[in-house]
Amino acid sequence: MNAHVNAPANSRANSAAHDRPQDHDAHVHPHDHRRLGRELDLFDTDPLMGSGLPYWLPGGAAVRHTLEEFIRGRERRAGYRHVYSPVLGKRELYEISGHWAHYRDDMYPPMRLGSEEMVLRPSLCPHHALIYRSRSHSYRELPLRMAELGGMYRSELSGVLGGLTRVRAIQLNDAHVFCTPEQAADEAVAALELIREAHRALGIVPVRYRLSLPGEGGKYVADPALWERAVALLTEVLERSGVPFEAAEGEAAFYGPKIDVQIADGAGREFTLSTVQIDFHQPERFGLHYIGPDGAKHRPVMVHRSVIGSVERVVAYLIERYAGAFPAWLAPTQIVFLPISEAELPQAERLRERCFDLGLRAEVAGPEHGSLGARIREARLVPYQAVIGAKEAVDERVALRLRDGRRLDPLPAEEALVRIGALAAACSGELWEDVPGC
Repeated sequence: MNAHVNAPANSRANSAAHDRPQDHDAHVHPHDHRRLGRELDLFDTDPLMGSGLPYWLPGGAAVRHTLEEFIRGRERRAGYRHVYSPVLGKRELYEISGHWAHYRDDMYPPMRLGSEEMVLRPSLCPHHALIYRSRSHSYRELPLRMAELGGMYRSELSGVLGGLTRVRAIQLNDAHVFCTPEQAADEAVAALELIREAHRALGIVPVRYRLSLPGEGGKYVADPALWERAVALLTEVLERSGVPFEAAEGEAAFYGPKIDVQIADGAGREFTLSTVQIDFHQPERFGLHYIGPDGAKHRPVMVHRSVIGSVERVVAYLIERYAGAFPAWLAPTQIVFLPISEAELPQAERLRERCFDLGLRAEVAGPEHGSLGARIREARLVPYQAVIGAKEAVDERVALRLRDGRRLDPLPAEEALVRIGALAAACSGELWEDVPGC
């Protein structure tokens, strides 16, 4: 997948057009992810680490980990198999892929190691092409769906960096489908539907779908016939999927056209989150093939797709979308136990341990943290607050307060925790109602 999921265009000037200014807190709206990220202890930056290189605090790391596991699970259900590949590659690798010729301005300079020049990768697709090439493949194995949540790097100018939306080190949800030409349209349709399903579960609302086409100049691979073929396939995909779309020249990846799913931040600035791309170029450059039913070698097509784009960018969107009050399944802390006095503290600790068994993220806020009212206010963004008084402790019950203001009658603690766990496992957007899974 090309790094265009982190920027909508090929040039530095254009790529900055819809992104945030330099990372500071002046003149930001109340739900700006940079402000909320610091206030809620989700992420931060340090000048010694460098601009555009945020670090994740425990709360943000919990959101990120949950999001990554969510997308891996959805990919596994869709028939993807996951791999890991290194974040470095020889310069020669990117010369073969075409990145060095067409994308060099966005890459970090090579590092010389002895007689070799190594480069921080600008995308994962060349590595996946090599993984595919390492084994012989029959047409019976196709489509072969290869996914990875891996790091890649962009040499961004400091003036366009901002929070999590514009960074230099990107954790990308990426995948490549190696398929026959006859399978390419169906695989792209399935990829776009996977994107739409994941967006619905996460509460992501696209502002538009864009068919990104090549523009003028030498930024694109010169093969008009392959471009025409790929554009026709993606147009078919969009029409079959029933989504309205707009064509935009100058927004394609250097090797092929793409479908861009555009979203907007809290200030209305638009950027690309998810993509589907058709690539005839790299299979040819890397000499990829499969053995067809005729026993001869045939060239596969690469379908590039990213369901949630970069983890940094989608978390920034979700912080602003929910103003820090994440859906219960994504929340850094899902349930907080509030013992009224020290006498109920052992019961609260036992229930927290039970939460760990159920895969729930739980904390205990005891009387040492202040009055019950103060602790309730402090935990206002936590989906479930479980108050434990003397009566609840004796009866093994909890009195639940939901983030939306509802208060439930005391109920058996095990029943409450199992039900919360089931809602979280189903990625439900509801706090208590019985809702089918995502």
